[in-house]
Amino acid sequence: MVRCFQVAGLTFSLDLPDDFPAADLLHNYDPFEVASRTGSPSRQTSGCAGPFPPQSGGPLPLSNRGWLRSGEMAAGNATLFKLTITDRKPGEPGEPLLRSKEQTGEPVVGFFRSVGGYQAAFVPAPSKPVCGVLEMRDGFREGRLYTEGSPADQAFAVNNALMLLFAFAAAPYNALEMHASVVTRGERGFLFLGKSGTGKSTHSRLWLEHIPGTELLNDDNPVLRIVDGAARVYGSPWSGKTPCYKAQDVPVGAIVRLTQAPHNRIERLSTVQSYASVMASCSGFRPIRSLADAQHETLSQIAQLVPCYHLECLPDADAARLCQETIDG
Repeated sequence: MVRCFQVAGLTFSLDLPDDFPAADLLHNYDPFEVASRTGSPSRQTSGCAGPFPPQSGGPLPLSNRGWLRSGEMAAGNATLFKLTITDRKPGEPGEPLLRSKEQTGEPVVGFFRSVGGYQAAFVPAPSKPVCGVLEMRDGFREGRLYTEGSPADQAFAVNNALMLLFAFAAAPYNALEMHASVVTRGERGFLFLGKSGTGKSTHSRLWLEHIPGTELLNDDNPVLRIVDGAARVYGSPWSGKTPCYKAQDVPVGAIVRLTQAPHNRIERLSTVQSYASVMASCSGFRPIRSLADAQHETLSQIAQLVPCYHLECLPDADAARLCQETIDG
């Protein structure tokens, strides 16, 4: 069973066994499902329509990035990447490149260099065993995921594999997967950045409660992308602990980095400060040069196109009002 999805105008596919235990736990992808090339529903064994012409493999060269126009997003006959769920156990991991910090209740991800590509291992929590191993090839255009454990653990592995592949494969197409909470108001989107526990979700909630016309677009993993020389923010199938899965997008009005403080104060950042602020909250893996170069190009454009701010704040209505009046007044 091959399902095809489109996020931020980029199409990818997921090849699931018909009896995959976690299939019923993947409803967060339903709003993003698109038809196959034949025009039939994409829960078929046919291929998916894709957003760009076939390539010889690997990311586009730097000079070709950003060539997609909004009217071309559903054209072509190739996918950004394909993830296949397999029952074939992966080989031993190669050179360790990264292991995320172990925090109580938080997932752990290990990243390795392997023969012909890379490998990632997913652990739902430090006290649990590995529930999924992802093997990546062909410039992150192909992935194979071996999963085990409960259906919930397997769904966790699928979600993390798709998030990782999307972040890597979409980088050459001026797309950044962000760790942010996003609200919309007046047909513009506002991204709130910050370290885990800073209060991004709380600040979004304060906008929803005290700023009329505000709606939540995504609460953890939106996609920020340059399209036709403008910045847009997209909903995604990944929204952290808040189930908000909207296949919608709007122009970016502003990006705000939050820090907790005993007062409410906001200031606009310089271009250099804006670059650093957005970079600190985007997914990627900078030791891989091609990904780092692609992200640098996109970040440079974002820093010049989008007004970015730093908000020192309390978790109160006054902070939300100050922020809105400054960035959307």
